[in-house]
Amino acid sequence: MNDDHGKPFSHPVDPHGAKANYDTNEHKLHSTGVPGFWRQTTNLLILAGVIAVIILISRIL
Repeated sequence: MNDDHGKPFSHPVDPHGAKANYDTNEHKLHSTGVPGFWRQTTNLLILAGVIAVIILISRIL
C-alpha cells in the first residue's frame, strides 16, 4: 500500500540517474583533485577579504 498518496514530490528517485550523478561527481573530484581544493581555498580567502574590506569601509564611514 502506498502511503505517499497526495504528498508533493513523492515520486521515487531514479536509481540509475542517482548512480550516474554520483559517478560524474566522483570523476570530477578525481580529475580536479588538489588543484580543485586550492582553487576553492583561494576563492574562500578572496571572499573573506572582500567581506573584511566592506566591513572596514563601513566602520570608517
